[in-house]
Amino acid sequence: MRFRILKFRPGTGKIAAAPDGAGPPTAPAAKSSPVPPQKRRESTLRFGEAAVGEELPACPIPITTTLIVACAIASRDYQDVHHDRDLAIERGSPDIFMNILTSSGLCGRYISDWAGPEALLQSLSIRLGAPNYPGDTMTMSGSILSKEEHDGTGLVSLGLRGRNALGDHVTGTVKLALPFAAGV
Repeated sequence: MRFRILKFRPGTGKIAAAPDGAGPPTAPAAKSSPVPPQKRRESTLRFGEAAVGEELPACPIPITTTLIVACAIASRDYQDVHHDRDLAIERGSPDIFMNILTSSGLCGRYISDWAGPEALLQSLSIRLGAPNYPGDTMTMSGSILSKEEHDGTGLVSLGLRGRNALGDHVTGTVKLALPFAAGV
């Protein structure tokens, strides 16, 4: 496997000349997404504000080699198919692919960014489908399936889906505890 060292000009984020003097290497063009990225909610959604049937905003997540490798290592998943392209290809995959712990983490992030900092994730149940390969985009979406009060807690059940160019990468359900009112 060949590596190329890129040098950046401090404070500019621009690539300096390549070590071989051939000028700055060209980075692949960023893929544009028709859906703007989801912003993290600063105030927590309240139980009374959540409506059954409500659709959550779509959240596109670019799937990069760095995301796949870094998250596999961070979750201590050293399976070579998550970081070694040559071995992944040798094993029949077109490229490295995302591990389940990263998929779970992205589902949790999607829900917590939507619900806000005081929301508590009670449970997450997911099923994986099509793999996430570098260069694709997974778009998260979801909806509120049900609401209930249980022991003074407002519980909301959500359905979620992460879809890429190959189909559904992840589908599942989430149970979330939301506060009733500010300061309660």
